[in-house]
Amino acid sequence: MNGTSIDVIWWITVVELPALTGLWWLVWRTRRDQDIAMDQHRRRLDASVAQAREALAAYKLEVAKTYASTSQLKDLEERLTDHLLRIESKLDSQTLTVRRHQ
Repeated sequence: MNGTSIDVIWWITVVELPALTGLWWLVWRTRRDQDIAMDQHRRRLDASVAQAREALAAYKLEVAKTYASTSQLKDLEERLTDHLLRIESKLDSQTLTVRRHQ
């Protein structure tokens, strides 16, 4: 073996293999850290979504308990209309009575 091949093998063994191993380890560690961070972020996001769903469900329940339904509003409108019609008829009869006495 000549000195050139030994120098190349020595260079690969001493310099390039440790450098490549270090780079591989750095990439592997970075990927692992990113996976861990992504899992933590996913858990926080899932918890936030669950909390938002619970809040929305509670709000929907409050609205259902507190606000009037369409059928209740229609019933109220019908009662008010009937009452206003009765008032109108009384006013009409009063107007006729006043006109007769004049």
